[in-house]
Amino acid sequence: MSQQISLPAKLINGGIAGIVGVTCVFPIDLAKTRLQNQRQGQQVYKSMIDCLIKTVRTEGYFGMYRGAAVNLTLVTPEKAIKLAANDFFRCHLSRNGRGLNVFKEMLAGCAAGMCQVIVTTPMEMLKIQLQDAGRLAAQQRKPGLIPPTRLAANTVLCRSYNVVPNSSARAVSATQIARELLHTQGIQGLYKGLGATLLRDVPFSIVYFPLFANLNKLGKPSPDEAAPFYWSFISGCVAGSTAAVAVNPCDVVKTRLQSLSKGANEDTYSGIVDCFSKIMRREGPSAFLKGAGCRALVIAPLFGIVQVMYFLGVGEFIVSQTQLKLISD
Repeated sequence: MSQQISLPAKLINGGIAGIVGVTCVFPIDLAKTRLQNQRQGQQVYKSMIDCLIKTVRTEGYFGMYRGAAVNLTLVTPEKAIKLAANDFFRCHLSRNGRGLNVFKEMLAGCAAGMCQVIVTTPMEMLKIQLQDAGRLAAQQRKPGLIPPTRLAANTVLCRSYNVVPNSSARAVSATQIARELLHTQGIQGLYKGLGATLLRDVPFSIVYFPLFANLNKLGKPSPDEAAPFYWSFISGCVAGSTAAVAVNPCDVVKTRLQSLSKGANEDTYSGIVDCFSKIMRREGPSAFLKGAGCRALVIAPLFGIVQVMYFLGVGEFIVSQTQLKLISD
């Protein structure tokens, strides 16, 4: 019975953890995106705190949750696929129920990271357009920062996001953006930056899952007992933040590639190598650490919450209750 309900239970655990985590840390994720998209000489925000303060001041409290709807909608399948896929591959790589060595842990994490990009790429693509709209608007409001001859390049997104000053500004939804992209570019429009997303998510999973497994093992009273929930939470936070910082350069490249609407004098990129070389040449190595602190603050509690959900067995409880109801009927 436990084998039969294992997969749906893990899907539920991952989904609930994703929704709770995203709701708690989304404003920090918004700050991360805006900081990563800033170029030298065009800084609107000095730090994460400065970004959040200016966002609330100019866009209101809910301005910090631009793009949250698409994240909340897609984070359930995204986290569920990632976590369930890792467990699936771990199960098939283990022999006779014995634990995995570090190489097999990394292999399972790699496979899980490759599976999740099916949902992650369009989710990130839509989220970034909504999150970065406020930065472009703030950039144009800042005196002397943008020459009047150069505005954002993408006409569809300029119209949608109101990056050009407009007295009748209107909000745009993820659905509208998706329709525009599908109409003009087809399905590949939603998967722009797929290579960069793989470059970020596969190494993240390779680092995260083995690190969490080994950290969590240290908190077990004995090999046959589970670690306390607080230890699972701490292990998830440490492993998540470590992996997040490790792959931050890839996240910067992904964010730049997926930002369709550009500010004044901001480069366009033809691919991963072009993006990496232009950032290195014009902004230096430190540019690849932009938003690293914010990303660590986003990922740490998110994966800590995930591990607590797994420890509490919320998914297992929901699935078992559902089966009991079906049997009683």
